[in-house]
Amino acid sequence: MDLAICFALALIVLPLYVFIIKRRYQRVPPGSLGLPIIGQSLDLLRAMRANTAEQWLQERTKRYGPIWKLRIFGTPTVFLQGQVANKFIYTSDGSLLSNKQPASIRRLLGERNLLEMSGDDHKRIRGALLSFLKPEALKQNVKKMDEEIRLHLEMYWHGEEEVKVLPLAKILTFNILASLLFGMESGARRDKFIELFQILTDGMLSFPINLPFMRFSHSIKAHMKIKNMLSDLLHEKRAALEQQVPSTNQDLITCMLNLRNEDNSAALTDEEILDNCIITMVAGHDTSSILITFLVRLLAGDPSVYAAVVEEQEEIAKRKASSEPLTWDDLAKMKYTWRVATETLRMTPPVFCSFRRALQDIEFGGYVIPKGWQVIWTLGTTHMDENIFPNPSKFDPMRYEQATPPPFSFVAFGGGPRMCPGYEFSKLETLATIHYLVTRFRWKFSIADNSFSRDPMPVFNQGLTIQIEEKKQFDI
Repeated sequence: MDLAICFALALIVLPLYVFIIKRRYQRVPPGSLGLPIIGQSLDLLRAMRANTAEQWLQERTKRYGPIWKLRIFGTPTVFLQGQVANKFIYTSDGSLLSNKQPASIRRLLGERNLLEMSGDDHKRIRGALLSFLKPEALKQNVKKMDEEIRLHLEMYWHGEEEVKVLPLAKILTFNILASLLFGMESGARRDKFIELFQILTDGMLSFPINLPFMRFSHSIKAHMKIKNMLSDLLHEKRAALEQQVPSTNQDLITCMLNLRNEDNSAALTDEEILDNCIITMVAGHDTSSILITFLVRLLAGDPSVYAAVVEEQEEIAKRKASSEPLTWDDLAKMKYTWRVATETLRMTPPVFCSFRRALQDIEFGGYVIPKGWQVIWTLGTTHMDENIFPNPSKFDPMRYEQATPPPFSFVAFGGGPRMCPGYEFSKLETLATIHYLVTRFRWKFSIADNSFSRDPMPVFNQGLTIQIEEKKQFDI
């Protein structure tokens, strides 16, 4: 009797279950998942390296609409675009979308970094980073940043006739970060850090297969060495605090070690400090160096923008002695230069795409994003929307003079509660570097082809090689 009842219930429940599952997947966005595991991963990576990834995505958007599915890096994925999608992504709480990144990124940046956090953990970690990166704290570090830029130019630019901009910009931004975030002075340890970080970032968008001949394997080894070096540095900073050794500069590690809960326990674990030092270094090192390189390329090819930037920067320099460092007030006056940087970020954002993971079935735009699926969006698709930015293919820094873009339309630094905590740091770093470049040097391209590809960050042909000429007494 019991068996008959169970059989009858199965006959009723099973078709209902199949109907629900079928209906659920009928509402999944259109598109193709492609081959198992591989999906469209190789096609997308090839398009990125050919710098045609935006076109690759837009071709599919024209075919399927603004919401469509694909499979990348082994995971079924939904592509979203537009201002509404940006707002949904950046404001969703931790119950809908998690910050879980592709396996390659997660394993290289650590499980407890800000990109992986949601809800209260995200607020706690972001607050810890902002305690060091907020404007009030950064004002104390402008002089140190200025010193690093001057030293870099003396070592790598002055006396040279030709330089490769991107490799030098990476050295500069790394040294600034190492000095200000970690309190790490120049020397062998800092040089080893920059070498290892470059190997780490090379494998961030790769298949997470740890075999000796794979790029990901080299990046994993670099990650372990970086973490060990940072762990040694953390123990040194903790020992100095316990011994109450005075320090003239407050670095990020010391700042995070000093953060306490109400019961005086440590606000962050050692793992959280280490992982967020790595993500801060990776984010700050690559994005700022690439923005500086894009600006050097732009100024070499656009005489009118170059002239306006030089005029603004020389006006600031004329009021200062040559040995006098830039101040917070000087940087605040560089309004046109920052508009140029903002327009550069709009048209060529260093970061191509970002990821989230659906924690439950999500209804969006008339479709269902199934639980466990990945969500991907790109910055450039909204930045080039003519309904938001008229004539989007035209470089026009004055579009920001009268009004700021609508919320969640310019997302080079994220948006809402997901705004990048390093925004002000990157702004100061970029403005100070451009100030010294345009007041001390003139330059022109050494080769005709100054294009770039993405791997996953922009990589320039021959590192963007330029011929430089020093200005006599900076022509001021």
